[in-house]
Amino acid sequence: MDRGAELSEFLKSRRARLRPEDVDLPYRGGGTRRVRGLRREELALLAGVSVTHYTRLEQGNSRNVSAEVLDAIADALRLTGDERGYLHALAHPAHRCHDVPQAPLRPGLQRLLDSMVLTPALVLGRHANVVAWNRLAAAVFADFAALPEKRRTIAHLIFLDEGIRRMHGENWPRLAREHVAQLRVLAARYPRNPQIMDHVDTICRQSPEFGRLWHEHHVAVAAHRDYVLDHPVVGELRLSAELVGLPGDPELQGMDLFAAEPGSESEERLRRLAATTREPSGPAPRG
Repeated sequence: MDRGAELSEFLKSRRARLRPEDVDLPYRGGGTRRVRGLRREELALLAGVSVTHYTRLEQGNSRNVSAEVLDAIADALRLTGDERGYLHALAHPAHRCHDVPQAPLRPGLQRLLDSMVLTPALVLGRHANVVAWNRLAAAVFADFAALPEKRRTIAHLIFLDEGIRRMHGENWPRLAREHVAQLRVLAARYPRNPQIMDHVDTICRQSPEFGRLWHEHHVAVAAHRDYVLDHPVVGELRLSAELVGLPGDPELQGMDLFAAEPGSESEERLRRLAATTREPSGPAPRG
């Protein structure tokens, strides 16, 4: 990722979404504004920095920009907590996590996955590639073992798999937006990992919907989510999801766990699905 270009585009996109009246700066010039959102001068005034200082930052030059200045600009732009973290990651990449090459999955981690007989579970890599899974995850979402390794990613499933789109139904747009927002977080967190941007470029070419969302510069961490799935075998599944970090495995994004409410119809349907599936768990052999 070209960090400077991304910093520039991100700041412009966040500035463009604000109107003077949103930040108590009524427009007094008369007529129609020629710019979308706030002017640089207006943003610099709100942040308490010089126009020259802010302009340099918006041009992608974050050298010698302090964390305090970044926070002041984040406040002026009304950034969310996730967007604020993203701004700091872009401006000060040396302060972020160093990249670590992908290592073979630990046998103990696969055993943990396989022990969760009523919990669909996935292990995700740096660009939300599906590194490993258990039987129930394959039964709920996809036959991961049958997918080519390069297509075994969450983005491929969401944007290029019609079965997944149908299963999520009217909630698919939210799912798609949330995933692209998470990929932006990952791209800034691990700027030395070429796989992430290669992956983004590939999906952009294959899915105009992904490309449009990527260029909206939405940023949000995917931690906990709620899903209502129309599963083709057992019907409606209401699941909550938690993305759990794995501090001992820095090359991995984490473990994605899905659970139904105890005693619910969804839990019973997961139980029936678990009883009928005989699909092997992952990872599949490379090749």
